Amino acid sequence: MSRPRLGITEISRELGLAKGTVQGLVRTLTNEGFLLQDEETKKYQLGYKIYELGVIFGRSLDINQKAVLRADEIAKRESLTVRVGIWDKDSVLITLTSLAKIGSAPAGDFRIRVPGYATGLGKVLLAFLNEEVRKCYIEQTELNAYTPNTIVDKNLLLEELELIRKNGYSINREEHWLHRAAIGAPIFGRQGFVVAAISIVGGPSRILGDEKERLIVMITESAAEISEHMGFSYDIYDKKT
Repeated sequence: MSRPRLGITEISRELGLAKGTVQGLVRTLTNEGFLLQDEETKKYQLGYKIYELGVIFGRSLDINQKAVLRADEIAKRESLTVRVGIWDKDSVLITLTSLAKIGSAPAGDFRIRVPGYATGLGKVLLAFLNEEVRKCYIEQTELNAYTPNTIVDKNLLLEELELIRKNGYSINREEHWLHRAAIGAPIFGRQGFVVAAISIVGGPSRILGDEKERLIVMITESAAEISEHMGFSYDIYDKKT
């Protein structure tokens, strides 16, 4: 929500419903714990029940169940952050974040949604998505610069995605946040389509330094292992290609 707290009038305006109708709906949602009312401002915000459902949903996702052990293992051993995300509409939804000190959580430690064209997860998902979906995304998306390193030229982005498909992994060179780099790899499902991605995130000196090649091998092998847990067969995939 761009505005975390709204009053009855604001909710009524946003939904295009009469205030009386909104009051009844809000009263029910508040009683059930889906909304909370601020005692001072009398405005409403999302309630604890929403958070609870989100946690339950995150833990129940098949991709999280298949990836959590590997993600936690990497995060703790490497003292880096590992993230898993899926493509949702026109951005990446982070479903799992593993931190070196506290383990996994079914949500992002930075943001729950990240852009497709400026992140390790996003670029690798874009690269392996259906060609029509990828083409539509690039045509309709305005490429804004988050940092001086963000790719904002659509032709250059297409070249980058083609290179990612060829190499089997993506590299985020401080394109979304300065002082943060990442290496991402695709996770495939039973039907051979990309269903998620996994990335390892940390400082550029670590991710893009002397350990870069080792980290690439580690994250791509981890993605392959998770893909097999998701029912993907590399033997069948190799025969198709």
